[in-house]
Amino acid sequence: MAKIWVYAELNQGKVNPTALELLAKARDLGDVEAIALGTGAKAAAAILGKHGAKVVHVNEDKAFDDYLAEPATDALAALHKQGAPDLILFGFTPDSRDVAGRLAARLEVGLISSAADIVAKDGAFVAKVPYFGGAKIASMKANKKPAIILVRPKSFESSEAGGTAEVKELSVTIDAGSKRAHILERVVEASEKVKLEDAKVVISGGRGMGGPDNFPLLEDLAGALGGAVGASRAVVDAGWVPYSMQVGQTGKSVRPGVYIAVGISGAMQHTVGMKASKVIIAINKDAEAPIMKMADLGVVGDALKIVPALTAAVKAKKR
Repeated sequence: MAKIWVYAELNQGKVNPTALELLAKARDLGDVEAIALGTGAKAAAAILGKHGAKVVHVNEDKAFDDYLAEPATDALAALHKQGAPDLILFGFTPDSRDVAGRLAARLEVGLISSAADIVAKDGAFVAKVPYFGGAKIASMKANKKPAIILVRPKSFESSEAGGTAEVKELSVTIDAGSKRAHILERVVEASEKVKLEDAKVVISGGRGMGGPDNFPLLEDLAGALGGAVGASRAVVDAGWVPYSMQVGQTGKSVRPGVYIAVGISGAMQHTVGMKASKVIIAINKDAEAPIMKMADLGVVGDALKIVPALTAAVKAKKR
């Protein structure tokens, strides 16, 4: 069996959801070990074990919380000397990208970025990487070991395997040279809304919404359904809504139970970020819009009339 490592990124002591998604895929590829570094690593081991990690290497040195990338790179490089894995998986997040790039350079191996899937083939690993806005998929083979692959969030669905991990303390010396980029402050965006990437229902608006003044209609519907509001790249580029709401190849990837695309044509740049949704509903004036071809349910009509009526119907049903 191949030996797979998953870098379990921690954020304020909690496991980044992307790490749990990676574990779901990793356990299909081989024997899985996870690496958790920083405050909360030992507590995180229980969660990682339930999601398929047989071994979790932990170290709670504060340096992993206070400094960017280099301490984590030191730890992974030290662990690599004890026994090299066949594959190391990282989530495609800002912090993990930084660590993965440094580790690849340290180990003198390549790195495959922005993968949507991974398969084992002829004793090696092949990553499936979308390009041209998701219209095409490139198969990229890692020729050296370990293969290091960055995977887009929501590429896989997390699921518990019901196991218990063996926790091993990872011994590593972090010298002064790795304590250069110091984190001075962390600012958490305050919001009572459901996070877009975690929402079970997502309502996204496109140019068919007519302008930024009409986006509150989507907020009302999202509130009634307990969901979150997203947007296409076109409306973000137009300045109607902030980038944090963008769904697509250059935005966030989502995997909700229900995705409602309102006034969105269905360009590949957008659909690559939401096509894994379980149920897709499209509301559009154009019955021939590309989004209609991938939708489970298509509604042809004026979104500015349909959305308020739908919101009223949902609220009436809840009374």
